[in-house]
Amino acid sequence: MENNIAVGLDIGTTKIVAMIGRKNEYGKVEILGIGKSKSLGVHRGVVNNITQTIQSIQLAAQEAEAASECKIEDVTVGIAGQHIRSLQHSDYITRPNSELVIDEEDIERLINQVHKLVMLPGEEIIHVLPQEYKVDGQAEIKEPIGMYGGRLEANFHVVVGQVSSIRNVGRCIKSAGLNLEGITLEPLASANAVLSQEEKEAGVALIDIGGGTTDLAVFKDGIIRHTAVIPFGGNVITEDIKEGCSIIEKQAELLKIKFGSAWPGENKENEIVSIPGLRGRDPKEITLKNLSKIIHARVVEIVEQVYVEIKNYGHEEQKKKLIAGIVLTGGGAQLKHLKQLVEYITGMDTRIGYPNEHLAGDSDDEVTSPLYATAVGLVMDGLKRQERKRAEKVEEEIIEETINEFEEEQEQEIKQKPERRSFLDKLTERVKDFLDNAE
Repeated sequence: MENNIAVGLDIGTTKIVAMIGRKNEYGKVEILGIGKSKSLGVHRGVVNNITQTIQSIQLAAQEAEAASECKIEDVTVGIAGQHIRSLQHSDYITRPNSELVIDEEDIERLINQVHKLVMLPGEEIIHVLPQEYKVDGQAEIKEPIGMYGGRLEANFHVVVGQVSSIRNVGRCIKSAGLNLEGITLEPLASANAVLSQEEKEAGVALIDIGGGTTDLAVFKDGIIRHTAVIPFGGNVITEDIKEGCSIIEKQAELLKIKFGSAWPGENKENEIVSIPGLRGRDPKEITLKNLSKIIHARVVEIVEQVYVEIKNYGHEEQKKKLIAGIVLTGGGAQLKHLKQLVEYITGMDTRIGYPNEHLAGDSDDEVTSPLYATAVGLVMDGLKRQERKRAEKVEEEIIEETINEFEEEQEQEIKQKPERRSFLDKLTERVKDFLDNAE
């Protein structure tokens, strides 16, 4: 596989997407190929049938390979699902020598300390995201590197998930013949693809409505402040239509996509859709007003749950106000009149988020659909990872050259330079190690 190509793998409840992309000369992401398959072994974002998931991953990967004529080896995968939760935590370290300025290693030490937090059995920390720092009691410091101080503390946003779920995803990828390059939280990936830096600064809530789950990520002052996964998505709306109208799932899904609306006042009483009966039975007639009433009831429930999470973050306080309001993305964001309904319930400005923020200008319309927000974000994440690796490699080469110039005694000192790796890389490695040993 070429060096500058990254592959994002979005393992969703309804679909699995493999997307291949690279950076063009303007620094934008160019999508080379997409593969999409029906996701059969995933329920509410969690793998519950390994064999079927492996097959779906292989199908999506093959389709993407055919479309782009590239071979897929390494993938960056998104992790989501109802087992994800987040918490706020603050921690501090006392520095042995306050004569020296704070450097990256101090921050690394502080972050590693947070990773030692005791979690519930079977849980694992996925991300530790620093919010703001305090140095010797001086608060609201965004970047402490280069400052003097003896005590360094920080507030962290810690995202936690189930070990078994993460390992199952790793297992599926490995068995599908792919190599797990990185793990990212899906709401973070979607946010990178859809939000602009201004929105993240002003304060914004990203709501990603998927098939089985709805993910939320709240940003303020350019930093992620809150994440949550709500175990409802587009599927429950389809279920309700199926039950409410006594039709099969396929028909319910089509009705939702073609005629569905989140706002019942929109349809007149006499608008009727006729659905063919099964095996020679009489066709069913369904009024669009009833259809949108069913959809409305469920969507209101999903939006209200998300709104509770936005309130949990503290959106009512003046300092935490989300000026840029709400951005809706994911397949569920394509529901008619959803934007109006969300604005009505929350009273916040709302827009639909398309993942074209960082894509090349000539991208296909298909790629810029909210459906692919997470996949685009994962590709971007994979490209970032590669750039980091390349930078590290250059650094290593420079160090090696320096070593060759120095005598033996100094050789030892430089060799001891600790390797800087983000925690996600370590988590990926742990999952890999576990899989290697489990076989």
